[in-house]
Amino acid sequence: MITPVLRLTNVSKQFTLHHQNGLTLPVLNNVNFEVAAGECVVLDGASGMGKSTLLKLIYSNYRVSAGSIQYAKEGSEPLELTTASPRELIEVRRQHIGYVSQFLRVIPRISTLDLVAEPLLSELSHEESAIERAHEIAGVWLTRLRIPERLWGLAPATFSGGEQQRVNIARSMIKPRALLLLDEPTASLDAQNTQTVVTLIREAIAAGAAAVGIFHDHAVGNQLATRRIDMTNFRSITCAAQ
Repeated sequence: MITPVLRLTNVSKQFTLHHQNGLTLPVLNNVNFEVAAGECVVLDGASGMGKSTLLKLIYSNYRVSAGSIQYAKEGSEPLELTTASPRELIEVRRQHIGYVSQFLRVIPRISTLDLVAEPLLSELSHEESAIERAHEIAGVWLTRLRIPERLWGLAPATFSGGEQQRVNIARSMIKPRALLLLDEPTASLDAQNTQTVVTLIREAIAAGAAAVGIFHDHAVGNQLATRRIDMTNFRSITCAAQ
């Protein structure tokens, strides 16, 4: 039997608004699904349905209020992400789970080339030959995503929104990951660059990655989805004061 890369069981999330007398805001209720290698599961639903919140729960940026989230690469025992230690979470993010958000957060003085190459350097030695190889691979990704070479030595904080997003994608996808979390990766891109990103995601899935994505551009979602999940099925609509 094939072990799913990702399994969510009865996952719920509510936020407590301490500045409003402890009002609780339920967001998600009993989310259940699995994702296997080679699948791209697209989360459907209007804004406010908890799609981005769910990705943050999987990545452990948020803690679940209830339920289980398990990650398992092929041949390994599942890791319960909701109770994993900080060390385990750092390791699983470094090695196995890629997260492509809508925004690039970087140290202002780090060059674009170094920023994109960094995930590879965390695995390689810091010998000169290894650094050169990481920079070479980073250059291939930046070229493919149409970032001009004259910009590679600059900090991406000075770039346009679309350029920053393409740098973000290069950095997040340069290292193969078993699980990709995609939160509107094409939101700031023109048609040509959007199609390039679609191709890159397809290549990752064809190589065996599992993906969970949010795409408000339905045409993009349609190109990538192997399965769709309607988030309205998991929406909690009641609020209660504590």
